[in-house]
Amino acid sequence: MADGATSSIGIVGSGIMAAGIAEVAARGGIRAIIRARSDASIASALKQISGGLARQVEKGKLEASERDRILANISSTTELAGVADCDIIIESVVEDLDTKQTLFRELDAIAKPSAILATNTSTLAVVEMAKVTKRPDQVCGIHFFNPAAVLPLVEIVRPITASDDTISRAAAFVAAIGKEGVHVLDRAGFIVNALLFPYLNNAVRMLEDGTASMEDIDTAMKGGCNFPMGPFALLDLVGLDTSLSILETLHSSFGDDNFAPRPRLRELVAQGRLGRKTKAGFYVY
Repeated sequence: MADGATSSIGIVGSGIMAAGIAEVAARGGIRAIIRARSDASIASALKQISGGLARQVEKGKLEASERDRILANISSTTELAGVADCDIIIESVVEDLDTKQTLFRELDAIAKPSAILATNTSTLAVVEMAKVTKRPDQVCGIHFFNPAAVLPLVEIVRPITASDDTISRAAAFVAAIGKEGVHVLDRAGFIVNALLFPYLNNAVRMLEDGTASMEDIDTAMKGGCNFPMGPFALLDLVGLDTSLSILETLHSSFGDDNFAPRPRLRELVAQGRLGRKTKAGFYVY
């Protein structure tokens, strides 16, 4: 590694995003350490990674030796101290500010002085996490998209507190793992979600108003705009609870009615129909 380059990252979390980030980093030759609260959570994350790589090998898209190299770059721990020596620590836990602030205080206390503390938040203000640390200049957003192993984009989010060096190091890390980084100021929703979620929310409004069926709206946006999936299929993929949380944050930040979550979305979340992850959302899987 070149001087100052990232050689190791810690990923705090064990969900789909955390596993995807670990895989991408490991594929790029960076040592990735997944920190989860339990052995069961770690096993689930590692199963997701190994299963995905195995499917690629079976399809001839990946050599078995390359799979083994990637897996060898991934380790795990149930202790927060297990990521203390990493160059960058990325949190990928629940989209709740109090939870994230508590975690950032803990990470600040154990991480080596030079470490960047990053958040994978899709909507929350990064500065709110930076301000609870003693290194606000070394905190930024590194926002991957789901599935992280497939989608090329990463938003590099700059809170007002971040130093030029922190943003430069974050951008270098993103480039090193073969992702396309875009720079954005620390404003709710950043680029993608600030543009995407009014569209998704208005698709739900259109369904509620009876303008067209859910299936026809999805078909129209795929056939008419060349989108890979329609708004309802995408909401189910993102997760309806996550989508609701993002819309609530955007509405609170901007006060724009286009961000006010539609009743049908709230109803489905209340019913526990959260999308693909629960096998039922707008569609049944």
